[in-house]
Amino acid sequence: MAGIFNWDDNFRQNVAMGKVRGASTIHKFGAAPAMSQNQIGTIWDKNDTVYPWSAFDTAGVITAAIANASDNGKVVTVIGLDADYNEVSDTFTLSSTATVAGTVSFKRVFRAYVSTGTNNVGDVTFTKNGTDVLRITATKGQTLMAIYTIPAGKTGYLYRAVCTAQASADGSGNMFIRYFGQSAFRIAHSFEVAGVGGQYDYDFSFPQRIPEKSDIDVRMTTRSNNGRYTAAFDLLLLNEI
Repeated sequence: MAGIFNWDDNFRQNVAMGKVRGASTIHKFGAAPAMSQNQIGTIWDKNDTVYPWSAFDTAGVITAAIANASDNGKVVTVIGLDADYNEVSDTFTLSSTATVAGTVSFKRVFRAYVSTGTNNVGDVTFTKNGTDVLRITATKGQTLMAIYTIPAGKTGYLYRAVCTAQASADGSGNMFIRYFGQSAFRIAHSFEVAGVGGQYDYDFSFPQRIPEKSDIDVRMTTRSNNGRYTAAFDLLLLNEI
């Protein structure tokens, strides 16, 4: 592995093209539409809500429901991890007359998108045992979730983090990580962001190592009412030796 972190353009391009054995990348990005003042929430498609990780204490299927009949018949693909933390996906043909249950048992979910049909007219919400775990906001076509779980057999190397606030908003952000085998999330990176100051953009001098099956959750505490925030982070995934 000597020299694996030579972050020149050739290395990055070769990883993206699948030419570096055992290496891949993940770009995660999220947005909180309009957070309330002095509230704390994960940067995802629900305001003022910390992501409900406990919903996946036990693996299971999820269920899809739509808010607008115009989305009937559209197909949504969901990506996540199974009970062994291996990446899996499921597809849902949306219905305006009933909720639609999936067929894949998920231990984690972290992305969903409209894979057949036009972008969703209304919200598409996925639940697990009555708890919202995914939402595709109306017209967006895919989830916006600044969360991720490192798959089994992989090690994640965090090398960039970005956050923005709309012009009238400001807040305190934290990247939390729950390392596998631990029960609590801990702060791994902290930052401040204000719309008038421009985006927060941090390149790690030394990529931060995150072991397999660890959970990542970017959260915001907002000091502004109806503040919109976005966050993104980039990971290099390497097969464990």
